[in-house]
Amino acid sequence: MTPELGPYRFLALLAAAAALFALTPLALAWVWARVFSPPKPGTDKSAAYECGLESRGEAWVRFRSEYYLYAVIFLVLDVETLFLLPFAVSFSRLPTGAVVAMLIFLLLLVEGVVWAWNKGVLSWK
Repeated sequence: MTPELGPYRFLALLAAAAALFALTPLALAWVWARVFSPPKPGTDKSAAYECGLESRGEAWVRFRSEYYLYAVIFLVLDVETLFLLPFAVSFSRLPTGAVVAMLIFLLLLVEGVVWAWNKGVLSWK
C-alpha cells in the first residue's frame, strides 16, 4: 500500500460508518417486523382511515397558488431580515465597502417586493 492513500482510507472508513449508521436502524426495523409482528390483513386493516370516518367525495382539492406565493415571499423576506441582524449589530464598526454591499442587498430586496407587487402577486383575488 502506498502512503498517499492514508486520508482516502479515513474517508472511506467514514463513509462506511455513515452508511452503517443509516442502514442499521432500517435493518433492525425490518427484522423486528418479520419476527415480532406478523401481518394481519383484513378489510378493516386495509381500509382508508381518516379521523374515524369514511371519506366521501373527491380526494383532490384545488389548491390556490396565492397561498404558496405568499408563503414563499414571506420566507424570503423573513430569512433576509435575519441576514440584516448582524449588519445592524455591528453597523458602527463596518467599513464603507460593507455598508455599500448591504445597501445593494437591501436594494435587491426592495426590487423583489416591487416586482411582486407589479406582477399582482401581492393582490388577493
